[in-house]
Amino acid sequence: MDDSEFWAKAERHLVRYGATFTPRVISRASGSYVYDRDGTAILDFTSGQMSAVLGHAHPDIVATVTESIGSLDHLYSGMLSEPVVELATTLAGTLPDSLSKTLLLSTVAEANEAAIKMAKLVTGRYEIVSFDRSWHGMTSGAASLTFSAGHQGYGPATPGSLALPTPNAYRSPFRRPDGSYDWQAELDYGFRLIDATSSGSLAACLIEPILSSGGLIELPEGYLAALRVKCEERGMLLILDEAQTGVGRTGTMYAFERDGVVPDILTLSKTLGAGLPVAAVVTSAQIEEQAHERGFLFFTTHVSDPLAAAVALTVLRVVERDGLVDRARQQGVRMRERLLSIQNRFDVVGDVRGRGLLQGIELVRDRETREPADRLGAAVTDECLRRGLHMNIVQLPGMGGVFRIAPPLTISDDELDAGLTILEESLSSVLERDGS
Repeated sequence: MDDSEFWAKAERHLVRYGATFTPRVISRASGSYVYDRDGTAILDFTSGQMSAVLGHAHPDIVATVTESIGSLDHLYSGMLSEPVVELATTLAGTLPDSLSKTLLLSTVAEANEAAIKMAKLVTGRYEIVSFDRSWHGMTSGAASLTFSAGHQGYGPATPGSLALPTPNAYRSPFRRPDGSYDWQAELDYGFRLIDATSSGSLAACLIEPILSSGGLIELPEGYLAALRVKCEERGMLLILDEAQTGVGRTGTMYAFERDGVVPDILTLSKTLGAGLPVAAVVTSAQIEEQAHERGFLFFTTHVSDPLAAAVALTVLRVVERDGLVDRARQQGVRMRERLLSIQNRFDVVGDVRGRGLLQGIELVRDRETREPADRLGAAVTDECLRRGLHMNIVQLPGMGGVFRIAPPLTISDDELDAGLTILEESLSSVLERDGS
């Protein structure tokens, strides 16, 4: 079918589920690129949906999927296979000793639901705290803790869903006399609010080490340790959602390693499956035992699927074999230098933030006032696509447009430089065209 027929059928038969569809029909993907039906190469600076850490159609993943589909892909959920046990063992080997028990699932929303249920069961409480710019998934409990979007019009959220101020160093009003960011005061204030609104049943805190959909907001150094103390004082478990930051993306295997703070429960997805639907909940033997004794139930159709396990196992092996964690750290330095150069050139780039191969820039109308530049971000996104670069921009109330840059860990130096050059040229072109 031609393009007009394609889009007519899409409009007639597809449910629209959020963002506007990219105006290209994608026919294949390979490495750091996706290709439209005309064969035009588009450099993928989002790794699909922030997931394809090994790029598209990685030969090891292709071989694993091909073999698994032909031999062992799906089983009754009460059956176990070697790939599942091998994955759990290998995953534990990449983590601190306390994180030794794995539940294999399909999506991060599902993993967060399981983590929330586990925390409630083990603590005997029901209140869960998350950042007010969070994104943890679209299923019921996870969606109730996704405060950055999707709360209007759906009726009551899950009882006990409480919000904590996001530590946004660029925009937070909490400042010391010298103007520097006072995240400790903000954290203290946030927990005073939590304590005031709590019914006395605080179970856990579920957060991302770097909020991606919330605008590429990185926790200040020291914040995670201080948050851990707040949780311990209240008998709360700490759950870290590393769907986007895990498996080398930030230049360490897991983002929490920078802070030396080990969570009680860790959820993984996206990067663990390298673009395929794989997720995991990892916790301690003690928590798993308590949950089991109290009848923990998360018996789903695709729990412990051998295909998912085989894919995740391949991802972990490739990341280790090819030194991709160190590569992400090195490429992250390269990317940051280029982004800072772009910031120095354009006053509309208000902030550069992030780690490794998960970084972003926030666009503003005025660097002094930090007034959001909503339309500029959309125009630059369109211009980047026209020039062969797929970018993603987050636009939230009270913030400027924030570009999330998360290319595959396998991206070459030349590809990274080419993408950043397109971004810079697109920004220049739009500003010149609009007379800004």
